[in-house]
Amino acid sequence: MFSLSQEEHCAPSIDLVKYGELVVLGYNGSLPNGDRGRRKSRFALYKRIKPNGVSPSTVHVLNTPQATKIGRSTESPIDFVVTDTIAGGQEGEETLITQSTISRFACRIVCERTPPYTARIYAAGFDTSKNIFLGEKAAKWKNPDGHMDGLTTNGVLVMHPKGGFTEESKPGVWREISVCGDVYTLRETRSAQTPGKLVENESNILQDGSLVDLCGATLLWRTAEGLFHTPTQKHLEALRQEINAARPQCPVGLNTLAFPSMHRSRALSSLEDKQPWVYLACGHVHGYHNWGHRSEQEANTERECPMCRVVGPYVPLWLGCEPAFYVDTGAPTYAFVPCGHVCSEKSVKYWSEIPLPHGTHAFHAACPFCATQLGPTQGYSKLIFQGPVD
Repeated sequence: MFSLSQEEHCAPSIDLVKYGELVVLGYNGSLPNGDRGRRKSRFALYKRIKPNGVSPSTVHVLNTPQATKIGRSTESPIDFVVTDTIAGGQEGEETLITQSTISRFACRIVCERTPPYTARIYAAGFDTSKNIFLGEKAAKWKNPDGHMDGLTTNGVLVMHPKGGFTEESKPGVWREISVCGDVYTLRETRSAQTPGKLVENESNILQDGSLVDLCGATLLWRTAEGLFHTPTQKHLEALRQEINAARPQCPVGLNTLAFPSMHRSRALSSLEDKQPWVYLACGHVHGYHNWGHRSEQEANTERECPMCRVVGPYVPLWLGCEPAFYVDTGAPTYAFVPCGHVCSEKSVKYWSEIPLPHGTHAFHAACPFCATQLGPTQGYSKLIFQGPVD
């Protein structure tokens, strides 16, 4: 397992000053096997009773880096452990990742202890000896002021949305953050040893909605103020009950449909008899049925909607249960394509425009609840429910 380190939090202090939260994209409210210890889908940063920031000191160049202790995620400075996110929400302890691309000490966040509690992000983290170790293949250099700086092997990328985290926001430009917190344009590839160009008019200050990519996992930063305006779990549960109370029906089987509980939606557990399914090409919501296959080999990827005869994927619907991914408190009436996760119209449209890093070169939009790449021509679908006929 690999890790993200930050310097300004471990547990809430007496005054409970909350700086914000980091939420890992690709998980629908919790890890598939549950949040455990430092390995979880979200991490809240609170003000410490005593600050623990670390200042720059001596720089050592090791000729035999293999002989030095470089640390693992079990070391005490690590507050939040993240592993490579597997698209589709199937990541679990039994999943074997042969080679991770996330650094052992990926990055750190330093928060000012006085209002407005500005949070800054830096590449790499300190080990138990309060040292930062950069691999022999990592880019490193000496700045004009004499201080050493560098990049982690695969980089820490940050994107600040234009206009904050709202339905009116637009994607920003992805940049790379150095060990000292300077901002650079992206390298030619994630692991290139030549850094990009210094961007002097931009900073490493996180804002509500900033995205942090660690080359294997992407995290969303939400400020305490931003979280105040997001829907709560109770609000999402009320929306689920409101939809179910309207008794939507399968237009063919005429059986009543109902979204599963939030717990079952988070775990993507076995399908229920009343589970809503959708033809993503048109948005018509049905119960499950076993007809309309174009061929036996195509399974649910090419099904013909009995209402409008449009052919396309046929998938179960799951509610998006992570409130931090919502840009508003609207009703869950849209679904991501092709995964079928449901949330508000404005939230779906926001995430469908956000290019997320993929591999060493590519960027593509993805569902925030499961990290599945969105369709190239259709990233979301408006749901069409049929009400009861009685």
